[in-house]
Amino acid sequence: MKLPEPQKSIYSKERKSALEAQRLAQEIAFGPIVFQVSRLMVKFGIFQMLDENKKGLTFEEIKEKSKLSSYAVKVLLESSLTIGTILHKDEKFFISKSGWFLINDEMVKVNMDFNHDVNYLGTFNLEEALITGKPEGLKVFGNWSTIYEGLSQLPEQVQKSWFGFDHFYSDNSFEQALKIVFSNNPKTILDVGGNTGRWAVKCVQFSETINVTIMDLPQQLELMRVATKNIAGADRIHGYGTNLLDEANSFPIDFDAIWMSQFLDCFSEEQVTSILTRAAKSMSKKSRLFIMETFWDNQKFETASYCLAQISLYFTALANGNSKMYHSADMEKCVNNAGLKVEILHEGIGLGHSIMQCVLNDVSLQRS
Repeated sequence: MKLPEPQKSIYSKERKSALEAQRLAQEIAFGPIVFQVSRLMVKFGIFQMLDENKKGLTFEEIKEKSKLSSYAVKVLLESSLTIGTILHKDEKFFISKSGWFLINDEMVKVNMDFNHDVNYLGTFNLEEALITGKPEGLKVFGNWSTIYEGLSQLPEQVQKSWFGFDHFYSDNSFEQALKIVFSNNPKTILDVGGNTGRWAVKCVQFSETINVTIMDLPQQLELMRVATKNIAGADRIHGYGTNLLDEANSFPIDFDAIWMSQFLDCFSEEQVTSILTRAAKSMSKKSRLFIMETFWDNQKFETASYCLAQISLYFTALANGNSKMYHSADMEKCVNNAGLKVEILHEGIGLGHSIMQCVLNDVSLQRS
């Protein structure tokens, strides 16, 4: 596995003293409790009230404002103090920098909701999922082989956090992505794994002539039709229902552009290669295939790589049991094995995305 800078220098040496390493080990051991205490400090508004009162608040003031019992306030504050999300001075409590990020960093809030509502219970079965290669944690919600099959049937709050997570990362990339895709003046776009149609809507708003076909599971297309029915340009958004895990299902032909946003991370390397191979067979030499992903090795900041590496385990425990947030070299290998090549790698898209712009590599696959 090849790593670029800064990951190469960061991950090749010990970064902590013995005491710091011991502290991290204990933070890991108590991770579930640290997470829930911090989540509740957000939910009960204690971080917010401390942020709004720069001169600090006493124990009694926090108790009065939160409407919690003395016991509840005491255990939350003592835990948070040792976690490092609050400070204590002159008998008053203050919010720390970490506490501030928990209530002001939108990405942190999205990740916390996603981990609590979607991942928390199912991750208990991570060990079993790693052994079987199946999303064993998904059974906390229902009896499906993948989370995508049951997405429309998940509890409302779970759906809200799942879509909130998915949309947060993709939406921040769409403006730049539209300019890249439309630089080739496509007339038709095949949106593979288009979910509720957010990218398709952006496309028909960006161009008055574009037609977008969303290729996804039939149940996902139903969600898409509900989400887009009152939107201008919805008549230019079409559906193509299929199960891409079935290798007998081919791609429709005659699309100028094929778009895959945060889609291929939902599949194993073997499945990715199969999907891309079938996509390649539908392409002409003028077609372009765009893969937008958050490759964990292609991040400006190490914290982003950390987050993405942890998100991989959501796929293991709950989504499908065999996919992950990919290293860019692994994805490019799948592209090449499918008879395609990366024509251009667009980097720095939105919140850590890259776009692989692909064309046919094997002349024998080209459709005129």
